[in-house]
Amino acid sequence: MASNRIGRINEEIQRELSALLRTLKDPRLQGGLLTITRVDTTSDLRCARIYVSALDKDQEKEMMRGLRSASGYLRRELGMALSLRYTPELQFIADDSIRQGAHILEMLRDPNIVKPPVNDHIHLEEDET
Repeated sequence: MASNRIGRINEEIQRELSALLRTLKDPRLQGGLLTITRVDTTSDLRCARIYVSALDKDQEKEMMRGLRSASGYLRRELGMALSLRYTPELQFIADDSIRQGAHILEMLRDPNIVKPPVNDHIHLEEDET
């Protein structure tokens, strides 16, 4: 039952932080597109790991620095939006799962890398008719 509560809290934190990211005025965060892919909160609600994916890999380090510098503001705003006993400390972690998924999809679509399956039974049925 507690894991379900933590799951709901994680979703709520992700939703609130996604909205708050649009309000940040840090120039390091203005240039690129940031996506919060996942939130993991400890069971005592003291710490939350926020996995963030940046569209532009070149700007990712600067964006992470901008997020870390804005973490105090984000934590305060999150505390006002959520009614929790403790507002978790926010740790931002770069996540490249979206980029890896796009690379795998690209590889699957390339006919030189992945050969489409040959349906021998279809050819046999056509020959018999």
